[in-house]
Amino acid sequence: MKFINITLITHAPNPITGAQPSTARRFQEVIDNALLAEELGFDGFGVGERHERPFISSSPPVVLSHIAALTSRIRLFTAVTTLSLLDPVRAYEDYATLDHLSGGRLELIIGKGNGAAQRDLFHVTPEDQWDRNAESYELFRTIWRQGKVTAEPRFRPRLVDAEVWPRPLQQPVRVWHGSATSRESVDLAARYGDPLFSANVTNPIEPYAELIRYYRQRWVHHGHDPAQLAVGAGTAGYYSSRNSQDAIETYRPVFAGYLAFQKRLGVEPVFPTLEDFVERSSALIGSPQQVIEKVHRYHEQFGHSVLHLHADAGGLTEAEHRASLELFQSDVAPVLRRDLPDPPWGWGPGPITDDHTEPAGAGATDGHDAFATTALTAVATG
Repeated sequence: MKFINITLITHAPNPITGAQPSTARRFQEVIDNALLAEELGFDGFGVGERHERPFISSSPPVVLSHIAALTSRIRLFTAVTTLSLLDPVRAYEDYATLDHLSGGRLELIIGKGNGAAQRDLFHVTPEDQWDRNAESYELFRTIWRQGKVTAEPRFRPRLVDAEVWPRPLQQPVRVWHGSATSRESVDLAARYGDPLFSANVTNPIEPYAELIRYYRQRWVHHGHDPAQLAVGAGTAGYYSSRNSQDAIETYRPVFAGYLAFQKRLGVEPVFPTLEDFVERSSALIGSPQQVIEKVHRYHEQFGHSVLHLHADAGGLTEAEHRASLELFQSDVAPVLRRDLPDPPWGWGPGPITDDHTEPAGAGATDGHDAFATTALTAVATG
């Protein structure tokens, strides 16, 4: 199993002290956490994309490029790239550039995104958001693989023998599909033989497990090898110490701050008490052995090979946050790496070709890479 840290770069008061960091300080915390993740031996670091309060993660390519310049090993994830809001040509240019600057360490997780404010900002409606996501991905995918592209999409100007530069260093960059409880993302991932990343944060296990089972069904339906299927999953929170009661009591004020934040937003909590949160959510709170057992319990339902932990301290002190991550790497990760499988591919850069040559498969018209010159259709829902 592989382990990555992810941040959505929430910019909000500390849930315990109430102190609000400056924007510059908040970005520095993200950079510090990325460096800590590489130092401690995590396999990846992800930056989300949101275009509304209380997030300042509106430009993940810029943040990840800065992290790329300061690191050398860790894989760089987007979590998620909201293709339904973006021009796929411009997004391609940004991420192809980042792939070069990082030495081929980029991994994309795409999704339609959440939130009415950011939809309004980009003039996207709930009715067309799924269609935009599918269309943008299909065009995005085609640009990765073809030297020249002709297409007449619905949501951006047409392309005629368009050449988009630079070519990515990896051929191709791996794309995951982020999903919470919607079948549209699952269908898109299964159709193209792409890995799925389950949010697995807001609800108990059941809806996420159901969606992953559906993904496996659709994967086989589309004729893909079951041995090549890969699933990632998130966690709702993480804190571990040698003694389980110490872990729970240290995390209690963090959870209280989380409940207060939900109340200010007018959101009814799914898990009203810390004990319920620890028991029924995907949060990993407790001793190392308890964390290991819970990941195993989720793996029985998901079969996932990548797990994300939140990169942010979230109300913990820097010392508590670091000690907890150190304990994960010393006592938890080795056991899970031994017990649970890795994804069915090498974790380093994908195939790399000379970017002055046309990528393999350019001009192909097979069922996966063809991009119709007529208007694209919506995602099938099976």
